Amino acid sequence: MKDFTLGLCQFMVTNNKKENLLTALNYIEQAASNGCNIIALPEVFNCPYDNNFFNSFSEEEHNSETLNLLKNAAKDFNVYIIGGSIIEREDNKLYNTSYIFSPEGKLLDKHRKVHLFDIDIPNKITFKESDTLTAGDKLTVIDTPYCKIGIAICYDMRFPEMFKKMALSEAELIIIPAAFNMTTGPAHWNLTLRARALDNQVFVAAISPARDTTASYVAYGHSLVASPWGDIISSLDDKPGLLVCKIDSKLLYNIREQLPLLKHSK
Repeated sequence: MKDFTLGLCQFMVTNNKKENLLTALNYIEQAASNGCNIIALPEVFNCPYDNNFFNSFSEEEHNSETLNLLKNAAKDFNVYIIGGSIIEREDNKLYNTSYIFSPEGKLLDKHRKVHLFDIDIPNKITFKESDTLTAGDKLTVIDTPYCKIGIAICYDMRFPEMFKKMALSEAELIIIPAAFNMTTGPAHWNLTLRARALDNQVFVAAISPARDTTASYVAYGHSLVASPWGDIISSLDDKPGLLVCKIDSKLLYNIREQLPLLKHSK
């Protein structure tokens, strides 16, 4: 691992795809101009987080307006882009998928959300992704000149064993496009992200949409970066904003040397 600058783009997602793509591009340009080497977008950043929109907003990988924009932006600004997630359509199935592009505009990999968000908290929040989406079935860890990066999407973070596998696959940063809500967010967002970082001695970066109280699903916001010690080292509130965070490689190495959890894992 070596030092680099990470940019997390938290913005309002509307029901206008072209508007969302223009917003994403503006944030990517702003992050690049602030010296960010790796830039990440929110979960389902081009589409409202609502089963009623997923089919009509879905895109096929080989003919995708969104992926074409991300590919060109990565190349134009010479950055790695973790493309939040979009609704991917393949063989009449829909997936919640994150695409990762290199500074050359090459598609490095993609992560399909493994754990679908099917919950029912009476009188608070009910959502069932499996009504429209299909689950992915693999871990995703990519290699960059800065570090190895694991990718997870939102509800995936609830499953510690997935993060342990990524850490044992030498991930040093795990990036999580995510959209917690106003029930689970205040209760579990900071706690869960700090725990995943602490348990696996990795940096964890989670990127949420900004909060829109008029939406059918209200995102919590509060994008953040947690350190391998379990501290929150940088965060936003619920409003649109760009988080720029310098990642200190020495911090990770020192913590792993002083408290060798990964060496002691069996």
